[in-house]
Amino acid sequence: MRRIRAALTEAPGAPFTIRDADLEDPRPHEVLVRMTAVGVCHTDLGMRDAWPRHLTPMVFGHEGAGLVEAVGPEVTGLSPGDHVCLTFASCGTCEQCAANHPAYCHAAQALNFSGGREDGTTALSLDGTRLHAGFFGQSSFATHAVVHERGVVKVPSDLPAAIAAPLGCGGQTGAGTVLNRLRPEPGSSLVVLGAGGVGLSALMAALAVGCDPVVAVDPVASRRALAVDLGAEAALAPGDGMVASLRDLTGGGAHHVVETTGRPEMARRAVGALRPRGELALLGLGGEVTFDVMGLLAKGVRVHGVIEGDSDPGRFVPELIGLHRRGLFPIDRLVSTFPFEEIEAAVAAMRDGSVVKPVLTFT
Repeated sequence: MRRIRAALTEAPGAPFTIRDADLEDPRPHEVLVRMTAVGVCHTDLGMRDAWPRHLTPMVFGHEGAGLVEAVGPEVTGLSPGDHVCLTFASCGTCEQCAANHPAYCHAAQALNFSGGREDGTTALSLDGTRLHAGFFGQSSFATHAVVHERGVVKVPSDLPAAIAAPLGCGGQTGAGTVLNRLRPEPGSSLVVLGAGGVGLSALMAALAVGCDPVVAVDPVASRRALAVDLGAEAALAPGDGMVASLRDLTGGGAHHVVETTGRPEMARRAVGALRPRGELALLGLGGEVTFDVMGLLAKGVRVHGVIEGDSDPGRFVPELIGLHRRGLFPIDRLVSTFPFEEIEAAVAAMRDGSVVKPVLTFT
């Protein structure tokens, strides 16, 4: 047992409050990681607002990076001192995990969103009482986390933690949707709706494999400018003329549209921006979307629902690091750092659009 500091949410929608807490030693297949950086994702905020009251207080955070401090006796491939990034939890044995699609693990709900381990326990406590944790298998809004070995990916020691952190979720979600699921041909057109961390990761991956043109849509002028600076042919504000403009820019409609906003109206507009037999990937967390079925049929549109970029993190995160080293995935261009204690300022900056990917750092 060790004393740590964690950013708690005391009730659904409540602000983050940094408190002292106690963390258990790792179990046989678990790893103790001292956090050096953690990304703040829109999913943290959306889940915080909708989180069940009976699972509070809760520690969120799911883009952790840090140093291994201890490993359980049955852990293989990881040792104290290793630099790692953290990612989602999966069982490793179900049909989907065995097929290298762990994002669709049969036990995903229990392992990532139950407020604890699959058996109902949690590694964290607060003043002697249970503290809900295990968000995406990690709860990395804390100075330390205990994580199952499957959720830990070793990274090069010279990779800055602020770059490693977002690879575990936002980076692999956006880039993986393009590289693992859509797999566009060079020269095909791709539109990204929403130029946040996930959308711009998709945009960078599309450029890396030769998509042309690549176009972004976002209401924030600074994000549109960044998209163009990263290599997009154009970046548009959403509006009544958006679909017509996208069709003009892509020569009659895009081959692929990646929708990251979770807004039903944007998903519907995405169909209009596609050419016949185009593909729509839905990434954003949202509610119901109503489509005109005849519109889908007439165009032969294929709709993909994608979680975590359909990634196998142990394989895919190193691929993203390789692209970054070659200058093809400059995720550092999206990152702004904040001290861990300023987590609420980081949240505010992401919400007002002044920051794309806030990353909290630890001293």
